[in-house]
Amino acid sequence: MSGGRDFRVRVVAAENVTPTIKRLRLVRCDGEALPPYAAGAHTVLTLETPEGKRRNPYSLLASTLSGGAYEIAVLRTPQSRGGSAFIHAAVGVGAELTLSMPVNLFPVHHLARRHVLVAGGIGITPIAAMAAELSAINAPFELHYAVRDEALGAFARDLAAHHGSKVRLYVSRRQERLAVHEILRHQPLGTHLYVCGPERMIEAVLADARTAGWPEDSLHAERFLAPAGGEPFAVRLARSGLVATVGEHQSLLEAIEAAGVDAPYLCRGGACGQCETAVVSANGPLLHHDHFLSEAEKASGRKIMTCVSRLAGRELVLDL
Repeated sequence: MSGGRDFRVRVVAAENVTPTIKRLRLVRCDGEALPPYAAGAHTVLTLETPEGKRRNPYSLLASTLSGGAYEIAVLRTPQSRGGSAFIHAAVGVGAELTLSMPVNLFPVHHLARRHVLVAGGIGITPIAAMAAELSAINAPFELHYAVRDEALGAFARDLAAHHGSKVRLYVSRRQERLAVHEILRHQPLGTHLYVCGPERMIEAVLADARTAGWPEDSLHAERFLAPAGGEPFAVRLARSGLVATVGEHQSLLEAIEAAGVDAPYLCRGGACGQCETAVVSANGPLLHHDHFLSEAEKASGRKIMTCVSRLAGRELVLDL
């Protein structure tokens, strides 16, 4: 239950941007325009994979304030639960999929005096959209993009061509390091920082900013965490009277949906708080993987984010 309308879409272009990143262009099957969105927005794509239904969030490329087609970039990961591998192997031109109304949990703050954009790997997807939006309104920004290998730097050449000296590429195989503390040292008061990429990189960038005294309301990050796997366990839904098994490679939210319950969600990545659910009882520790609940809330054992967290035990009872 994403809280918005879903759209049936068709793939009209599929391109391997790098050996591990595939870009898809999507249009509505009925010929109507898809809804407009601003940079930083994401959509949830529904995939019917051989392993079952998967709903995965993907940041939207560019921004389309007039509506139209959507573009996403999908990284094939070794730890894929089936979604990214399925897209790379089986989704091409002509394929039909379902996507959700766009949601923006990572918007550009247009009242900022300046914008520092930092991306690592596939995290460039929303960051590149921000650069395009800021460039269109002639707002001051700089973009710092870290990759392991220049050949894997998705969109690096396009970014340099469009934004010139505002873009700095850091290639780890050339021993180039992203020194965030140096970047932040010379920013004027009122600058906002945006970061998206691997979890460790995000935490390091935010830690450097906090050490430098940046206020929390100037720091923005986007994280889409994949649901962690683990031992299967039973989930009992107290209000619905249903019992389901959460599989080894299945999220708690996916198991609830498979049982026929229209459970709430928005980001499906542990960031937004929409899927927060009250715990009635648990006969083992809750394994919290989200970035929404406070440490005190996690320790209380009374709440869980069903999109990414699970139980280390036999049965979890939820107020659903």
